[in-house]
Amino acid sequence: QVQLVESGGGLVQAGGSLRLSCAASGSIASINAMGWYRQAPGKQRELVASITSGGNTNYSDSVKGRFTISRDNAKNTVYLQMNSLKPEDTAVYYCNAVVRRSFGVRKLYDYWGQGTQVTVSS
Repeated sequence: QVQLVESGGGLVQAGGSLRLSCAASGSIASINAMGWYRQAPGKQRELVASITSGGNTNYSDSVKGRFTISRDNAKNTVYLQMNSLKPEDTAVYYCNAVVRRSFGVRKLYDYWGQGTQVTVSS
């Protein structure tokens, strides 16, 4: 099995910053894409940012220029630096990883963290 453990959420004032971390552990041969999603009350879960194993990144339009995703492949960890936070960024943030559990096996597995609350006050 694979576990994703998130940390770094909390309460911050508008304009402030937070850094989220997500460490993957368990039966991991390699990790393809890693990403952050968020879900606000009453809304669907949405992609915030993603990063491939080669470092290619993708951001939602709502966070471009404010958030930065990065990863440490040696530590199987992905980060989300969030700057210039707005009240509309308030949500539960979930980490996602697409994992190959065995070398020589093509099958990929999709894993999620438990979520971390980010609250931005106005």
